[in-house]
Amino acid sequence: MRSAILDWKLHGADAGMLWLLDTAALRLQGIFGRDDLLLPVPMPLSRMRRAGRHHAADLCRAICARSEAHFDWRLLRRVGVQPRQSSLDGRTRRKNLCKAFMVDNDYLGSMPAPGAGKTSATRLWVVDDIMTTGATMRFACRALRRAGLKAHAFSLARLKGRDGPG
Repeated sequence: MRSAILDWKLHGADAGMLWLLDTAALRLQGIFGRDDLLLPVPMPLSRMRRAGRHHAADLCRAICARSEAHFDWRLLRRVGVQPRQSSLDGRTRRKNLCKAFMVDNDYLGSMPAPGAGKTSATRLWVVDDIMTTGATMRFACRALRRAGLKAHAFSLARLKGRDGPG
């Protein structure tokens, strides 16, 4: 699993990650339902341009292809510029991201109410590729809660032996 995820993250090789999701397709269908909306953790635009991809958004698309869930990148936004998390310890990660996310209230106002149709959401899911300390998920979900939304968190992998949930 580690090799498949690292090949995907570092080298753009999707095959291993897609195989993992195919193998877990029944489990994904049990987790994500027709009225679920997956929100990728926002990535700074400058970093996405350099990388040429957005791993959390790619993961959302792949999960939606294997379940009845929907995907939206417009609701949750990144604010400001923060250093890359991978080079930081747990405490610095939490400080780095405490004000990094916001909800696009204009977009939120245009979304259908839960249960009102195909694009409405009964459950919101913040999706990230790898969870290390949990700081990214914590602050992304906090931004949604502050907007009056309940959010769940999902990651493809969780690193062992790190600082623990943020």
